[in-house]
Amino acid sequence: MNHTPSSHLSDGGKSTGGGLLCSLGLGPDRGIRSPDSLTHTPSPTGGTPSSSPPLLLSPGPGGLGLGSLGAMGDGAGADWESREELRLRELEEARVRAAQMEKTMRWWSDCTANWREKWSKVRAERNRARDEVRQLRQRLDTLTKELTSVRRERQELALENEMLRQQTRHLRGDHTAPPGSPEPEPVRDVDLDRQKLGQQNLELTESVLCSRATGTEGQEAWDGRGCSSVLNTASSRLSSGLSRQERNRQLWEDVSTAEEDSSKLNALQLRLDESQKVLLKEREDKLALGKNIERLEGENSQWKLKYEELSKTKQEALKQLNLLKEIHQDELGRISEDLEDELGARTSMDKKLAELRAEMERLQVENAAEWGRRERLETEKLALERDNKKLRAQAEDLEEQLAKKRRQTASALDTDLKAIQTELFERNKELADLRHIHTKLKKQFQEKMAELAHANRRVESHEAEVKKLRLRVEELKKELGQAEDELDESNNQTRKLQRSLDEQVEQTENLQVQLEHLQSRLRRQQQSPGLFGKIRSARFAPENPEGPTSDMDEEDEELQLQIP
Repeated sequence: MNHTPSSHLSDGGKSTGGGLLCSLGLGPDRGIRSPDSLTHTPSPTGGTPSSSPPLLLSPGPGGLGLGSLGAMGDGAGADWESREELRLRELEEARVRAAQMEKTMRWWSDCTANWREKWSKVRAERNRARDEVRQLRQRLDTLTKELTSVRRERQELALENEMLRQQTRHLRGDHTAPPGSPEPEPVRDVDLDRQKLGQQNLELTESVLCSRATGTEGQEAWDGRGCSSVLNTASSRLSSGLSRQERNRQLWEDVSTAEEDSSKLNALQLRLDESQKVLLKEREDKLALGKNIERLEGENSQWKLKYEELSKTKQEALKQLNLLKEIHQDELGRISEDLEDELGARTSMDKKLAELRAEMERLQVENAAEWGRRERLETEKLALERDNKKLRAQAEDLEEQLAKKRRQTASALDTDLKAIQTELFERNKELADLRHIHTKLKKQFQEKMAELAHANRRVESHEAEVKKLRLRVEELKKELGQAEDELDESNNQTRKLQRSLDEQVEQTENLQVQLEHLQSRLRRQQQSPGLFGKIRSARFAPENPEGPTSDMDEEDEELQLQIP
């Protein structure tokens, strides 16, 4: 609101009024001043303007007599105009600063809206990543269940294969073992080797061919061992003195039994081939499942890396938000320093902002502690996974060692059957020791698996805690929104204070009008000659140099009573 002096005051009136004020002693010590006009003066280079427009200052240095009214009239009028211009300039600067404050508040609201949009996007990406991780975990659970079922089927097939081997060994033992020799203890082989199966297939085919080729003669048996058994029985029966017909009949019975054995062996061989194919297929499925599990683990690690990147971006966003808040707090502090004389209620807002800042710092500390706890849980989980991998590698090494030892035993059986029969008991003892070791390792593996399950349960409990903490973070975000609402209320209070500033400006204008009335009153007093002579005689009387001070004090008191 621009204010111009009243139209009924002319330049001459201004000059005479200013001279009269000077003659009455309203100099630099008795002028009408405000406290702000004494402390806040505008800089000529456009510095920080005064927070409130200064009131009218007293003209001229020192009190002058009435004889100098004509000489100082023009100077007083010029000072009055310059002060009026300064006051108007300060009012304009106050309006500009109020507009700047509104712009900063609007900018702050825009920044908060942008940050809310960014947080909503980050929250949506985090939820999407959680859903994908949950789906991957479900797929991993299904694959582990399928793997356990395949392992169970593999064990069942291994048991069936072992039973078939025992049957074949019993059939071989009927031909090879002497009547008084004990049956060898069957050796259980969990991992099937192709070489051993191929050698057994060759032996079975040779035995069948031998039995078919020598079925009519009855002097040779299949596969060397079957032939020797038939010859032994035939020679024993020849030595007993039986007749030729009985010998032929017995030979025919032996040949028929050998053919039946060969047919049984063929059927068993077919079952062995089928079981071998099934086991090979299961191995291929197992390798495919292992590759799938490795792929899923790689995807899980990639999602973890993405989650860490999102958390880093979140921390950077928090840092930027804190920087913006600090900048805004600095600007608010500067504005509060400029308006500290007029804005008495700003102290309460500063206290609220300090409390909000302390709450934000406390929340940041809690968030950092929660992130540290989660990182510790992730490191523990990684350590457990490493231990599990080590145990799996140890189990595979032990299985390879067992397979190597079984291969050695199989090659020894192929090279020298008699030596194997002599060393079979020692090998059985070693195998029993290995079984004992294997059972111990199985127990250790089960214990480790139990520990792993316990660790998984702990991880699940930690995840539940993390969910609780996330809920707490969301609640804190809601509280942050409430704090922002309170900040908006504080902005409304600043607007109210700006309105009060405008009201004070109007009061200054009213005071200016009252001052003009006082000047007119002094002018009327000047026109009365009796009062003028009394004032002059009292002013220049030598007997009482301090005589006019009483009248002057009364005039000053009247002026001060007029100004609230």
